[in-house]
Amino acid sequence: MALKTLVGNRIMNDVIRATVQAHNKQAGKLEWRVLVVDSLSMKMVSACTKMHELSAEGITIVETIEKRREPMPAMEAIYLIGPSDESIKFLLKDFSSQNRTAYKAAHVYFTEACPEERFKEICNSLAAKKIRTLKEINIAFTPYESQVYTLDSPDTFQLYFNPLRASERNAGMEKMAEQIATLCSTLGEYPSIRYRADFERNIELAQLVQLKLDAYKADDPTMGEGPDKAKSQLIILDRGFDITTALLHELTFQAMAFDLLEIHNDVYKYEAGEGNSKEVILDENDDLWVEMRHQHIAVVSQNVTTKLKKFNAEKKITSGGDKSDMRQLGQMIKKMPQHQKELARFSTHLHLAEECMKNYQGYIDKLCKVEQDLAMGTDLEGEKIKDHMKNIVPILLDQNVTINDKIRIILLYIQSKNGISEENLTKLIQHAQIPPEKTCVIRNMANLGVNVVVDGNNRKKIWQMRRKEKSSSEQTYQMSRWTPQIKDIVEDAIEDKLDNSHFPFLGGQRQGSNLRQAPTSARYGAWHKDKKEQTAAKTLPRIICFVVGGTTYSEMRAGYEVSSEKKNWEIIMGGSHLITPEGFLENVKEVGSSGVDEE
Repeated sequence: MALKTLVGNRIMNDVIRATVQAHNKQAGKLEWRVLVVDSLSMKMVSACTKMHELSAEGITIVETIEKRREPMPAMEAIYLIGPSDESIKFLLKDFSSQNRTAYKAAHVYFTEACPEERFKEICNSLAAKKIRTLKEINIAFTPYESQVYTLDSPDTFQLYFNPLRASERNAGMEKMAEQIATLCSTLGEYPSIRYRADFERNIELAQLVQLKLDAYKADDPTMGEGPDKAKSQLIILDRGFDITTALLHELTFQAMAFDLLEIHNDVYKYEAGEGNSKEVILDENDDLWVEMRHQHIAVVSQNVTTKLKKFNAEKKITSGGDKSDMRQLGQMIKKMPQHQKELARFSTHLHLAEECMKNYQGYIDKLCKVEQDLAMGTDLEGEKIKDHMKNIVPILLDQNVTINDKIRIILLYIQSKNGISEENLTKLIQHAQIPPEKTCVIRNMANLGVNVVVDGNNRKKIWQMRRKEKSSSEQTYQMSRWTPQIKDIVEDAIEDKLDNSHFPFLGGQRQGSNLRQAPTSARYGAWHKDKKEQTAAKTLPRIICFVVGGTTYSEMRAGYEVSSEKKNWEIIMGGSHLITPEGFLENVKEVGSSGVDEE
C-alpha cells in the first residue's frame, strides 16, 4: 500500500476518528473540532488527507500552532504535533489562563515518542486539566510519493557534515533516528540495518536507529513479522557516497523539470496564453504525471501528444489540423467544459515538456555530453577518455554558462580524478571566473569525505564500487548513460551481493521470521477494512534507503525502477530532505570551512 495512503489512514483512524469515537456525546452526531498542527505535521496532513475528508469527521479548520490563532473556547481541539520544546510551549500557552483558554479541551497526539521531562512539564501545567487525550502515534516523516518519504529537515546536512556545528550533532542524530524508526514502524518493518562504513558517522546513526526500533518492537511484537519480512533491510547512506548523481543534469521528466524550472513546493506556474497564468500541483493525483515523470524528455512530448489524440478520438473531439499546439488546446478547453479537467492536464504537461526542451536545446545539451563523459570516464563508444581538459575548458570559458553549472563541471572533473592539486584548482577557478564567495562550494565538498584538493600524500583512499554493465534491456540515451549508484547498491542488497566490508550489517542479518502462520498482521488491523487487499500486498520484503544529506529525484526514479524489475520486492527511497543539484550546491556552500583558507 502506498506510503501516503498508509499515513492518511493512520491520521484519519488513529487521530481523528479515534477522538470522535471516544469523545462525541452522541454516536452519529457531528461535533465540530479544530485541528492544530505544527510545520512538519502540516506537510504530512496536507500530503495525505483532503479537507473534505476531515470536514466529514467534524474538523472545521486546520490551524498552525506557531501562528497567532483566534481562540475558540466553545470547541475542543485535536493537536497533531511533534514533542518539540517549541510546540509544547505553544500547547501550554493555549491553556495558560484558568479563565480564558484557547479551546474547551485538548486531544494531543504526538508524532513521535515524547521525552520524559516534557511529559512531566505537561503534567505539571495548567493545561493538564484540559487534556482529555495524550497519545503517541509515531509518524514523524512526510510521505512524498507512494514509495518516497522525506524527513523535511534540510538542516540535517549541516549537522552531519559541518565541522562548525559538531556540538549540535548528537541531538540532531537522535531526532533523525527517531524519525526513521517511526517510518519503519508505520511500514510495519523491523529491518536488518546496513550502513556505509566508509563514513564514520553512519555507524553511530545506525546504532541509534536500532535502539529506537527495539523500543518499538517491544511495544508491538508483531512489527516485522511475516513470511519474507526477515529479508527487509534499512540501508543508511551519507550524501558523500555518490555526489555525481547530485551534480549531473538529469534528462528524465520529473528530475529535469525540478532542476531547471521554478517549481516550489511541487507547484508549477506557467502562462496559459491571453495573460492567464496557471498554477498546477505536480503530484500523484495526476495520473498523467505519474505515468510520465520517469520518462526521458525525448519521448515525453510525443507521448503526451499521442495520448491527447487518443483522448480526442475516444471523446469524438475534432481538433483542427494534426498538430496539437497550445493555442488550439486552449480553444478546445473553452469549447468543451465537460472535458476541461483532462484537457487542462494535457496542456500542463505539454507546457512543462516544452519548457524543459527549450532549456535543453542549445544549452544543457552541450553540458550533458561533457558531464556524462566525466561521470562515466568513457565516451559514447565506451572508449576511455584520456584528456578531459580539452572537453571542459571550452565550457568553463563560455560566458553563457552559469557559474553554478561551471561549478558542477569542475566538481565532476575533480571526482573523475579523485582530487586535484591546488595549482590545478586555481587554474580551473580562473578559467571559469568563479567569484570568491562561490569557490567555497568546491572546497567544502571535502567535508562530505571526498577528495578535492590533494597535494603530496594527503589523498584519502576512497573505495569505488564496481559499476554494473547495463543489460541490453537497459539501453539508454547517449546523454543519460550514468546510473545512480544507489540502484546498484539496492540490486546487490536484494541479490545478496552487496560488499559486506563497505556495507556491513549492524549486529548481523536478521534470521528467518519466527511466526509460523501466514500473517494477518495486527498492525494493519484497523487501518483499512478490506482484508483481501491486506493479505495480498503486505508480505513483500522491502529495502528502505535513507540518505543523510538528501535524496535526488533520479534516485527516487531508481527506486521505482528496481521495484518494477524485481517483482517481489518494494523499494522505499528517501532521506533527510529532497534535493535538486542547485539545492545541493547551496547546502554545500553553507557547510563551513574545510580547514583551507578561502580565497
